[in-house]
Amino acid sequence: MAMQAVRNFVWGPPPETKAEARLLRKIDFAVLSFVCLMYWSNYLDRANLSNAYVSGMQEALGMTGDDLNKVNTCFTVGYTIAQIPQNLLLQVIPARILFPLNMVIWGGLTAVTAAAKSTAHLEVIRFFQGMAEASTFVGAHYIMGSWYREAELCKRAAIFSASAQIATLFSGIMQASIHTSMDGVHGLAGFQWLFIICGLITIPIGIYGYVCFPDTPERNRSILFSAEERALALARVPKRAETKLDSTVFRRVLGSWRWWFFSSIWIVGGELESIGSNALMALWMKNRVKAGAASWTVSNFNYYPNGATAVSVVALLLTAMYTDWNKKRYHVNLLIAAVMVVSASLILAQSQLGHAMFFAFYIAGVSYAGQSSNFSWANDVTRHDEQERGIILASMNCLSNAFNAWWSIVFFPADHAPTWTSGMVSAPELLEPYKAGELMSAND
Repeated sequence: MAMQAVRNFVWGPPPETKAEARLLRKIDFAVLSFVCLMYWSNYLDRANLSNAYVSGMQEALGMTGDDLNKVNTCFTVGYTIAQIPQNLLLQVIPARILFPLNMVIWGGLTAVTAAAKSTAHLEVIRFFQGMAEASTFVGAHYIMGSWYREAELCKRAAIFSASAQIATLFSGIMQASIHTSMDGVHGLAGFQWLFIICGLITIPIGIYGYVCFPDTPERNRSILFSAEERALALARVPKRAETKLDSTVFRRVLGSWRWWFFSSIWIVGGELESIGSNALMALWMKNRVKAGAASWTVSNFNYYPNGATAVSVVALLLTAMYTDWNKKRYHVNLLIAAVMVVSASLILAQSQLGHAMFFAFYIAGVSYAGQSSNFSWANDVTRHDEQERGIILASMNCLSNAFNAWWSIVFFPADHAPTWTSGMVSAPELLEPYKAGELMSAND
């Protein structure tokens, strides 16, 4: 009995029949495996810029001041512009075609980044790379919400989000290894090899998706599923109302509290990830070395920040288990709020901390736990309307990135290391909207 309770907490209640258990295993294999690989390669191709920056790219391209932030902003602008159009395309173009096509495009652009000779080249490449990546995060949540029940979804969403953090960890380790073993090979710097290798890794994953990914239950034609399993996949999730993608859809969605609430929640949630998403720990370490306050190496710049990544993976998985168990998704937001106040306060007080700064940066990894809980929450609440679900999920990510396009430049420019005082002071101010989760608890 105790073991069953533990199993239910960790992975959810077992399926009701053997047929459903077999179907769920197939869904995990065909759907979850691909979206995780896709998001892993997505973040691998995204995180490599920060690793390259602290591994020689800054000096090679003559980058100064907030050039890194401007390049990241160009990516964010492209990502934001394409967000809703890309995810509406999922309503008309099969995901097994759209996802792999985008992967081939962004993989090619990542490889081409190795040839960049200036910051302007980086800005153009990353802008179009952002457009190609725009369907990945929200599109995957949309697809998972079509296949999984409420009690199954958040844990899978956590594994999905964790795959991106694992990619960040992998990128740092890979850059450190490449810098040691391939720097100068065929006249290319180590950071250039990183872009080439990351781009080449992405393309076969896209081909795998085209061959094996089953799309939504309604459009599933995969040979992995029998006719009976396709019917069961449709029957096991709540039946959605027949709604049309027409001129009334935005009026219907914007007239609902759900769009305003979830969009606001994730604007805050996305910006609370700023310590990790702007690679502040690596920049802080490099600043300390330049100031003569430390003697870390390029390998250290790439290895040490992985502690925060490990924290984010653990936080994602544990909070997913917790919220699937008690259904109170907003509890995760309150946890993040408390942890980020502590992290920001410690970074501001760093002159008294010494190496305890590592703790301040590492606990900031908890901020990523909001990805699985909030997007699963939105998925659960909007299951009745396909168009509303797609638009709300896309809007959450789109508006968050629209804010991030200027937020990182204003509050976290690279040349404001090591304290980023304005950014750290802004963190507590961001937390008020998160408290709205308490007001919604009765409806959760």
